[in-house]
Amino acid sequence: MIKQSTAEILNDVLERVKAIDPVNVRKWFDDLHITAFDHGLMQIACPDQSCAEYLQDNCAATFTQAAQNITGHLVSVNFFDVSTRPDPRQIDTPKYVRLHPDYTFENFVVGPCNRLAHASCIATSQNPGVIYNPLFLYGKVGLGKTHLLHAICHDARKQQQNVSIQFLSCEEFVNGFISAIEKGTVQNFQNQYRTVDILIIDDVQFLREREQSQEEFFHTFNALYNNRRQIILTADSAPQDLAALEERLISRFKWGLVARLDAPGYETRIAIVKKKAHLRGLNLPDGIAELVAEHTKTNIRELEGALTIIYATAQTSDEPITIELARRALGVQEAAASRAVTMSDIIHTVSGHFDVRITDIQSKKRSQSIALPRQVCMYLARNLTRHSLEEIGGHLGGRDHSTVLHAFAKIEQMYKEEPNFRDNIDHLTNTIKK
Repeated sequence: MIKQSTAEILNDVLERVKAIDPVNVRKWFDDLHITAFDHGLMQIACPDQSCAEYLQDNCAATFTQAAQNITGHLVSVNFFDVSTRPDPRQIDTPKYVRLHPDYTFENFVVGPCNRLAHASCIATSQNPGVIYNPLFLYGKVGLGKTHLLHAICHDARKQQQNVSIQFLSCEEFVNGFISAIEKGTVQNFQNQYRTVDILIIDDVQFLREREQSQEEFFHTFNALYNNRRQIILTADSAPQDLAALEERLISRFKWGLVARLDAPGYETRIAIVKKKAHLRGLNLPDGIAELVAEHTKTNIRELEGALTIIYATAQTSDEPITIELARRALGVQEAAASRAVTMSDIIHTVSGHFDVRITDIQSKKRSQSIALPRQVCMYLARNLTRHSLEEIGGHLGGRDHSTVLHAFAKIEQMYKEEPNFRDNIDHLTNTIKK
């Protein structure tokens, strides 16, 4: 006989879940509640369908184990959306897409590295097939492409509940097409993908060297585009850099908007760590987000991994999360304190050295007397700060990353070839670092 209330049972279950599987714990777990617990079946109501699916996909075994440990009985757990209970048969239809509850626009951290991609995705979700069609996102692994794709689906559903979406990897598209050929069901395959409102294909570079699949995708693309249906594609590189793809496909990929995602800069990484911690219900003491951002620079998945290591270390050692614990968990030695160089330090020092106004360096002016000091600022900023190329360009008249790269290369060459110029750069560097 279970004497605890269902609220008390769920509270104990959640505490056990946090200890067993800290990686998948989310802040919205606090919004769960048990609607029925009878004959060994625990019915847990979730805020929405994507949350129920997240729990079923990632946490069912953990919740079951925790519930059995707490109650001492054999228990099975069922998760459902409090507002709707969709027909399970919908799972494989074009109108149903399993979405991650964390991957919304609200939870996406915007910075210079991804601002265009984020804005274009919002516009596309609100006006599919109208503004940017196709929308092509590209960037390395772990920079937020999948997050944005899920966010588009979340938002499109809010705009139109019955919107028809197909969201799959390019590998799934290719394998599905091959299977359809083998089974003689190509017409059904074509109907499945050519009649949806939104088609999202992740990692489209997988079409390389698959001539028959490229042909099929070419006709699918045309059918959707001609019917003003939205097409969204992602890849690891820009369309023109996708080797072994037909030129007619590459041309179509560039018909709409092509947006790149870059690795986040230091400030953006700090914001991402804080956002990820908030989603997990973690309160990070001062300095921990900065520590993670300083020592994890490649992509967002590594930032999440570092946060998980810190949380897991705190759980297993039964210690509070502190800066000392975080350093130990990440294997980071405490460095000697040094003053961080800012863009303001660089711009003030360079403007004084070249006797030009700060406002001119940060303006759109292109005269040689202004261009060289501005390029020196870009060079020094890349060497002395954690800023991304986009962030550096943003401080200096809104230049893009290619302009900053060009400036760095030019000043680097002058530094190697001109002794007097090298002395000036070394003097500026030492002055800024004091």
